[in-house]
Amino acid sequence: MNSAEQCREALQKLASRLSELNPADRDAYFGNQTMSVTIPDLGVTFGTRLGSGDEQVREIGPDEPPADIRLTANSDEVVSLAESPMNIARAWVAGRVKIDASMKDLFRLRKLL
Repeated sequence: MNSAEQCREALQKLASRLSELNPADRDAYFGNQTMSVTIPDLGVTFGTRLGSGDEQVREIGPDEPPADIRLTANSDEVVSLAESPMNIARAWVAGRVKIDASMKDLFRLRKLL
């Protein structure tokens, strides 16, 4: 099991990949979209705004509004996805990652992961 801080750093690495996109593409794909990742084995949820790619990933509480894109995965899977983001489809099919998002947001998520 990875720590909450290791998971936050892994998610920050994923979110930072947005800064590699052309700014116009980044705005077109993500605008002000939000993403959260719930990590049940740690009892924590992290969230960030995807637009600029330099937003900080932070712990969010249950009283905050739901994110546009919501993932649920255990801590080991979160860290693994940051190291090899293309494996998210495999992890989703295997049931190791749950994704709750609109179809449009799922297509957007492919740019990040």
